[in-house]
Amino acid sequence: MSVAAMPVLPAEFFPMSARDLDGVAALEAGIQDFPWSRGNFADSLHAGYSSWVLRIGGELVGFAVVMQVLDEAHLLNIGVAGHLQGRGYGARLLRQAMDSARQAGAQRLFLEVRPGNARAVDLYRHFGFRQIGLRKGYYPALIGREDALVFERDLA
Repeated sequence: MSVAAMPVLPAEFFPMSARDLDGVAALEAGIQDFPWSRGNFADSLHAGYSSWVLRIGGELVGFAVVMQVLDEAHLLNIGVAGHLQGRGYGARLLRQAMDSARQAGAQRLFLEVRPGNARAVDLYRHFGFRQIGLRKGYYPALIGREDALVFERDLA
């Protein structure tokens, strides 16, 4: 079957549950050099963070985790399966995270991103995020530590 003739399956969002933890941790391990553990995702669920999975035809293809405190939210983690990156699913996950935070009363959304992750930096800037700071040595790196760009966006 040619690519053009393949059926288009809808992308669907679901709240992350304990049943998703193994799949989410495996997806994360496949796209990050220093992935969150299954325990990190489980802790996020236990803490009540807004956590979502994206499925296409039932297959887990992405996730997002947002922590909210009062009227501020922080995007802690977001990821899309490597073979589907660059196809708009990250944008859909980010929009879902923003909408969910806004509906829960957040006025602003913060995040950190590696400066070398050009695709993510471009995505965040496209969505109106602006850099408000730099965290020195924030991320582990193959050699030493890597800085993080701190971004913020008004959700009001």
